[in-house]
Amino acid sequence: MQYWNSTYECMPREEMRRVQSERLVSTVKRIYHNVPFYRAKMQKQGIEPGDIKSIDDLKKLPFTYKQDLRDNYPYGLFAVPMSEIVRIHASSGTTGKQTVVGYTRRDLDTWAEVMARTLTSAGADRESFIQIAYGYGLFTGGLGAHYGAERVGASVIPISGGNTSRQLQIMKDFGTTHLACTPSYALYLAEALEEAGFKKGDLKLRAGVFGAEPWSENMRKEIEDRLGILAIDIYGLSEIIGPGVASECHCKTGMHIQEDHFIPEIINPETEEVLPPGEKGELVFTTVTKEGLPLIRYRTRDLTVLKTEVCECGRTTVRMNKVTGRTDDMLIIRGVNVFPSQIESVLLEIGETAPHYMLIVDRKDNLDILEIQVEMTPGLFSDEVKKIEEIEGKIRKGIESTLGINAKIRLVEPKTIERSEGKAKRVIDKRKM
Repeated sequence: MQYWNSTYECMPREEMRRVQSERLVSTVKRIYHNVPFYRAKMQKQGIEPGDIKSIDDLKKLPFTYKQDLRDNYPYGLFAVPMSEIVRIHASSGTTGKQTVVGYTRRDLDTWAEVMARTLTSAGADRESFIQIAYGYGLFTGGLGAHYGAERVGASVIPISGGNTSRQLQIMKDFGTTHLACTPSYALYLAEALEEAGFKKGDLKLRAGVFGAEPWSENMRKEIEDRLGILAIDIYGLSEIIGPGVASECHCKTGMHIQEDHFIPEIINPETEEVLPPGEKGELVFTTVTKEGLPLIRYRTRDLTVLKTEVCECGRTTVRMNKVTGRTDDMLIIRGVNVFPSQIESVLLEIGETAPHYMLIVDRKDNLDILEIQVEMTPGLFSDEVKKIEEIEGKIRKGIESTLGINAKIRLVEPKTIERSEGKAKRVIDKRKM
């Protein structure tokens, strides 16, 4: 069996709890003294660092919400001086304001470590050629996978996303053995390979690590059949570190969480009660080694189940099932977080349409597509086509600027979008996950 770091990946449960407890106690002390936000929050609940003596005391600590990061934008939750922050990434927020994350040198070392474990679980080693087709930039996917691949000692092909014909040519010519991208793009590449006349035997591709968006077991089977590879699911979120928080092994029975760095909990999203293993609820993470942006009991809004049984692969870390939904209205489209409220803010800013809209998400040719239907005002409806097309273009540019993705904009007749007496239905998701 191939492990990157068997000391932690196969650590006995009691020993893991001891490591987590030590690191939790240290982290709580650090954030209490270095992050005014956390100090105020703990004082409000009557908690001092000395009250946290082990992982059993985790439930005493307050939760952290995504809104807390927005309220402290951009650097208010950092626990070190900016002179120690060597990398900044960001993810989209609900109103266009990004969620900013910072990394110290040690944080980058930790990130490379957990991604090395992820890639090793997919069979990567010093002989591998890893083609990284996640986007590079503020998005954590590309660089996260990149540094993990370098840590493994593999040959890294940092091609980033897009330019499919070039991706295929490089995959064949450079002898790519491992592919890192979104699952939908992997299927798109498979189709493009077939259309270009390539056969599976023409490639040296053996495995892929696919994440940044939800995908089904049927989609996995199709990727594996068409590319002739092992396809494993990986999980991460920028607030916690990026990709590498958890990943499957070849057994594909859940994603192993790197528990020596990230302590998971499952809670009832309504009551905030901690649930036992095996029960479905909202995933919560506490980081216990991060320096730049340590987070305590961060509510991910992702719904899943934790499993504590030892995996057949020999790893003893807790596993999480595929995420089955969310407790908020966030959509993930081509790896980008999209909130209906972001769309609303763009429409209100432009101010030339009615405030009624509908998001229709579908998957065509294995790629996510977003159509935004917006109601016209009676005055606009009676206007000339040129004016309508002009406003559609204005909205399209606004959406691309705010969300960073392309969307089809369709202005529809007044009063054609269904009204609701309760919470407005803003999303129709036709994707089969």
